Amino acid sequence: MKILIKYASVLCSGLLMCSAAYSTDVEIKGQLVFEPCTLSAKSENISLSFGTIVKNYFYTADRTPSEPFSIELENCDITIGKEAFVTFRGTESIGLPGLLVPDNGSLPGLAIGVETPEGALLPLNTTSPAYALSDGATTLNFQGYVQAEPDAIKDKTLVTGDLSATATFEITYP
Repeated sequence: MKILIKYASVLCSGLLMCSAAYSTDVEIKGQLVFEPCTLSAKSENISLSFGTIVKNYFYTADRTPSEPFSIELENCDITIGKEAFVTFRGTESIGLPGLLVPDNGSLPGLAIGVETPEGALLPLNTTSPAYALSDGATTLNFQGYVQAEPDAIKDKTLVTGDLSATATFEITYP
């Protein structure tokens, strides 16, 4: 019984000493930014269809014709910024550096490229040249294509199936 009383008194004495109060400041930081444009709702999810591609096509032409797509910006205020840069991000092909591999390793030997309307490659994970902004609405035009990797053509190892690939685009303003 004496041992129980000793432990109880030790526990209670600890409660009596915990009555001190402390105060401290909380520092909150953030950054308010002005971006010259907003992304149009039409450009939040862009889907590009290449239709049906016959496998043997790649043995005579290593890539498909380009399919156009665009990113639409709205409410652009060129007093805030006059240009934008675009970076397409995704998993890069080993056989075709700068091009996007299909999702989940489906259809090995194929990759998807993004280029300017003039046909200049925009390598994946690399910032594009500057695009001039217009007051109000601005449309950034691009093209996509499917290309077979050189080894897949040489070894004739292309397989058939559904092609799906996902890239994320990032728009930055200087």
